Amino acid sequence: MSEPRAITAESRPIVAAKARLRWDARSSRHLLLYPERGLILNPTAADVVQLCTGEHTVESIVDTLAAKYAPQPRDTVEREVLTFLAQMADRGLIRHRDD
Repeated sequence: MSEPRAITAESRPIVAAKARLRWDARSSRHLLLYPERGLILNPTAADVVQLCTGEHTVESIVDTLAAKYAPQPRDTVEREVLTFLAQMADRGLIRHRDD
């Protein structure tokens, strides 16, 4: 089995087939559910996962979030998005569209 490719600015991340994003009305939070487990996402993480449709590049996700969370520096947003996506990819919850 080959090593997964690193997530870069040109990657087009998508939520893995085993996972799904769900809004929990009771707790008023987004959850990322996967077999036998789930993650409660903070609003920023939920924003990232919602954009992981396979249509957006990481660069466009960063641009969208940098505009939303201005005046946060774009390089800070990029670093945090890449770190988060790498963690989710390591868990098998986010993949590249062409993986």
